[in-house]
Amino acid sequence: MVSPPFWGAPTSYLNFCEEDYVITRYVAEFINTLSSFTYMIYGLYGLYHLHHNQKPNSTPRSIPYFGLIGVGICSAGYHMTLKYHTQMSDELSMHLLTTPLLYRILTFQSTPQRKKTTGVVLFTLFTIVMVVHMLMDEFVLHAVSFGSAVLVITVKTLRIIRVEIKDERVRGKVGRVALFGVGSFIFGYLVWLIDEFACGMWHVFTAIGGYIAVAIIDLITSGEVGRDSVGELAWPVAGVGRILGDGVSEGVEEVEKRK
Repeated sequence: MVSPPFWGAPTSYLNFCEEDYVITRYVAEFINTLSSFTYMIYGLYGLYHLHHNQKPNSTPRSIPYFGLIGVGICSAGYHMTLKYHTQMSDELSMHLLTTPLLYRILTFQSTPQRKKTTGVVLFTLFTIVMVVHMLMDEFVLHAVSFGSAVLVITVKTLRIIRVEIKDERVRGKVGRVALFGVGSFIFGYLVWLIDEFACGMWHVFTAIGGYIAVAIIDLITSGEVGRDSVGELAWPVAGVGRILGDGVSEGVEEVEKRK
């Protein structure tokens, strides 16, 4: 006799590639639930790195990493249960990650008054989006606002890297890693579109992209961008930084040889 699903029949309006409750009656989508832990792993690594190395202002800097962990927890809860309320929490967690990142990148080198105003505006917009989304079951506003937030974060971060990092080598390496993060996030989205053929892998690629965004924004807004900063990031980001290089090393070495 087959045991009934522990969480009951699905009530979410989205269902993904896996057949429900095949592995265990306690987890609806096993692979998607398992891959959601990627966000938590990167978030925990970021927190460990901040506090183990006794970074200044580690408490406020921890918030985006907690957001990354929250995305993993809510995503796992959603795919484990396939309930409407856990789907709402999953979608809410996406904004709990992007909103602190928006605040940090928009208030970089700003006055205290502008920081306060930006915080109020972002909190108001976040509240409006979530209330409308959850009470009216309106998906378009959620999707558009999240996509807009990702776009603003990407454009502003790349601009700050180009303008504020004076060392050409550091700028080259950080910029290349940031672009790799953008590419990883976009690739994860494309994988999500073909979910039937790449079950759960979008979590891995979007988690890498999300982690790079959190880590790079933390480095540049805290003034800790150095030659070896990228090397301190989690796998595979540190390795990617070494492979991509800074884009100027070979030219510099060639000049030195000619002298």
